[in-house]
Amino acid sequence: MYAIIRLRGSVNIRPEIKHTLELLRLHRVNHCVVVEENAYNKGMIIKAKDYVAWGEISEDHLESLFKNRGRLEGGDMLTEEFLHEKTSFTSLKDLAHTLLEGEVKMKDLMCYKIKPIFRLHPPRKGHKGIKRSFTVGGELGYHGDKINELLHKMR
Repeated sequence: MYAIIRLRGSVNIRPEIKHTLELLRLHRVNHCVVVEENAYNKGMIIKAKDYVAWGEISEDHLESLFKNRGRLEGGDMLTEEFLHEKTSFTSLKDLAHTLLEGEVKMKDLMCYKIKPIFRLHPPRKGHKGIKRSFTVGGELGYHGDKINELLHKMR
């Protein structure tokens, strides 16, 4: 699964890129979504590459994302008690594992009133640069498994 983080705002953005970010549910800076790896999502990510950072998320970081930044409709925190009472998952670790295995999709979690967006904190110690790609020392573009380090900074 890919974790996608929006890093840049919407000033002077082309309309087709803005629409693509809306389809990815990335309406604001420092918002993160988790999507499955397929050609459709990959095409949208490539189109918005100058505004987002993305990479493959690990199970531990996905669990941490649900624990620290997971929300329910209405703004309440996502807790293990809620998962145990209202869903078939036993814990946040179980939820993260089934998502990464592809047994459940983020869209399926919306019926349990779990929000598909994670609102992250700005990164500790700041960004390396939001106008350059990751390959030349910035933050934009494909990170691979190093996206977990950025997610840790933005926990």
